[in-house]
Amino acid sequence: MSIPLNVKWGKESFSISFNPADGVSALKSTLQSKTNVPVDRMKLMPKSKPLWKGILKDDFDLTSIEYTNAKPQPIQILLMGSAAKLEGPKVKTVFIEDLPEEEAAKVAPEPSGLVNLGNTCYLNSVVQCLRAIPELKAGLTFAANRPAPTSNNNTMGMGGGGNGQVNRALVSTLKDLYNSLDRTTKPVSPSRFVMATKLAFPQFNQTAANGAPMQQDAEEFYSGLLTNIAQETNGADVVEAAGLIKENATSANINLVDALFGIEMEETYTCDELDGAGEGMDVDGGTGTAAGVTEAAVVRKDLHRKLVCNIQGGSDASSQTNVTHIMEGIELSLNGKVEKRSEVLGRDAIWTRKQSIAKLPPVLAIQFGRFYWKETPDSQDHAGVKCKVMKPVAFNGILDIYDFCTEKVQKVLKKSRDAALAAEEIRIAKKLKGDDAESEAKPTADATENMDLDEEVDDDLKAALAMSMQADKGEKQDNIHIGHGLPTEFQGKYELFAVVTHKGRDADGGHYMGWVKAECQQQHAGEARKIADTEESNDDWFVFDDDEVSPCDTESVLKLKGGGDWHMSYLNFYRAKR
Repeated sequence: MSIPLNVKWGKESFSISFNPADGVSALKSTLQSKTNVPVDRMKLMPKSKPLWKGILKDDFDLTSIEYTNAKPQPIQILLMGSAAKLEGPKVKTVFIEDLPEEEAAKVAPEPSGLVNLGNTCYLNSVVQCLRAIPELKAGLTFAANRPAPTSNNNTMGMGGGGNGQVNRALVSTLKDLYNSLDRTTKPVSPSRFVMATKLAFPQFNQTAANGAPMQQDAEEFYSGLLTNIAQETNGADVVEAAGLIKENATSANINLVDALFGIEMEETYTCDELDGAGEGMDVDGGTGTAAGVTEAAVVRKDLHRKLVCNIQGGSDASSQTNVTHIMEGIELSLNGKVEKRSEVLGRDAIWTRKQSIAKLPPVLAIQFGRFYWKETPDSQDHAGVKCKVMKPVAFNGILDIYDFCTEKVQKVLKKSRDAALAAEEIRIAKKLKGDDAESEAKPTADATENMDLDEEVDDDLKAALAMSMQADKGEKQDNIHIGHGLPTEFQGKYELFAVVTHKGRDADGGHYMGWVKAECQQQHAGEARKIADTEESNDDWFVFDDDEVSPCDTESVLKLKGGGDWHMSYLNFYRAKR
């Protein structure tokens, strides 16, 4: 049944029709569409009688009225309430294509790529991965803008025969290249940087028989680039400008590269043939023996800019290890047997080499040993060939290097790990007791002393809190420096943020690509995405295939472990986890 109404609203009058069975809310919605008066502001009163008394309530039954008996006809009602003001959008819609190029680059959904100038994918992939390190970009900018020294005779790495000007040009053109990439949405040509690279490293200027540039090794380029950047970014002022902590740093012993990537390794050599008491050992090469003969272990420190994952399983074919995971490969590369002279024995002997990390970097680079040199003594054309190991070696998004560190470094890391464990135990205990106010703060000495550790908090939690209190109270004076620019309370865990991959069975050919974690993670509906059956976060990534850039995710990156003709990891970049 449709009832006609005459509505009086201020100085205006209009007619509508409504169905009483639809209820009061439907009537008010119809009036709102006519007058723009919000429903919650409406007051409806009858002018015809009998209808309802006073102001119409939302729960009133409109079907209970005998509308044919209402007088006067047509039925009249009074609407009171002011209309809402119509407002335009507070933020004007702006399309990316309408923005200036530099502004569009800041909000573009995908970063810009690099043009391939003829087998320069090895260079493009490394440049895109290093682009994700803001401290490196800041340091390059500072170093490129500071006055050049009057005399700079730095020698080039990798056999480069240039001088300091060539070296400075390499840093300057890389800085300019990053600035160009950050200011456009279109692919950028790295022509000036490629030219500077070939001047610094003449071997990268090699061409094939047809005159085309030859494919180069991405890791060789990466290592050579860091060598030259280190020479040009020497000084604590560069390290400070990059935002890195410079404990114990002076202009004479620090540079940007070693502050970012430097790994101080402590190497210990022990002679296997003089192990233990040494009873019955032939000391002088004759028939004499000496019981209890020992030789002091040789300990030395060396600086590395990457770790190596040995995926071949070792050099001794009789005792090779089947490496299937990155942790196994790193451990294998840090330990092994070497032959060196023993002063006690007066001859060469077998020694055990053990390496441990004495200083940690904020950025940890790991090279998978996929390429190796195979001698071909029966060949008349060449002495050997470069081969590729295709076997799969898995890796995770989080890398825990605690077990690879020296005892002193482990002692520092353990404080943070124990404190984090104690905080987690407290959080779980509170949750089990029904306390929703979970504290994420590190338990301090005062907080743990005043906590009510009743029977509901078990002995394990008490022990964890005790360790945390000890770290807070008794060991603060033990200020051991374990690396530049590390997060506060660093636990020794690194998160993957970039990967250089190689595709193809030919070590001197194939194709390199870069895979980089997105700076800003997109907001996804629901809880944080996890990779199926794991606790691994499935974050947003980009894959850089020269000038082509496309989105991907962590799950796709973790499949780059090798074992087929697909892209496989060659260089992994991890950053200290906060």
